Amino acid sequence: MLDRLKADIKAIRERDPAARNYVEIFLLYSGLHAIMLHRPAYFLYRHRCYFSARLLSQFARFLTGIEIHPGAKLGKGIFIDHGSGIVIGETAEVGDGCTLYQGVTLGGTGKDQGKRHPTLKENVLVGSGAKILGPFTIGENSKIAANAVVLKEIPPNSTAVGVPAKVVRQNGKKVKEAAELDQIHIPDPVAQELQALRAEMAALRKEIRKIRKEEGEHEDL
Repeated sequence: MLDRLKADIKAIRERDPAARNYVEIFLLYSGLHAIMLHRPAYFLYRHRCYFSARLLSQFARFLTGIEIHPGAKLGKGIFIDHGSGIVIGETAEVGDGCTLYQGVTLGGTGKDQGKRHPTLKENVLVGSGAKILGPFTIGENSKIAANAVVLKEIPPNSTAVGVPAKVVRQNGKKVKEAAELDQIHIPDPVAQELQALRAEMAALRKEIRKIRKEEGEHEDL
């Protein structure tokens, strides 16, 4: 457990430019505190001390604003940045070196039994507000853009964006000529839906004009 703690602190020091020293990280980083409290909660859960495990996890939630079910499996070197509003489900798995930003949900759809939550392989980055829902795998070294909603498996070394999320880059190359997107330049699903509605309304107006014109011709006869 001590080795994992050292790896978690080192990960924050390396990946967060705002982190000044190890003492500051240990005392002030809520993401680290959530992981530190999860380790014993997971131990209790694995030994069927379910009430004690949940009690400890709820205390961690109260303290940090981060909810990690005691049954979730967390690797080492995980960086939870800011962390507020993060939810990690019971059967979720987070691999070594992963980075999670605030508002991330590793959840289920309510339709599955047994394994219900996603598995993140090593070095996955999940942007703020992203939702990954279901018992599938996010491949190693992949990036999930902010506010993306992922409902199916993502291959390794990929970048996924949008609602629902689609892979736009894989192994450093664009997929189907999709432009490279980051956590800021993400498709707006509302704007896309409005555009589709406008197109449909234009087609309906055209059809109405055609019907009126045909009715006018019949009246002339």
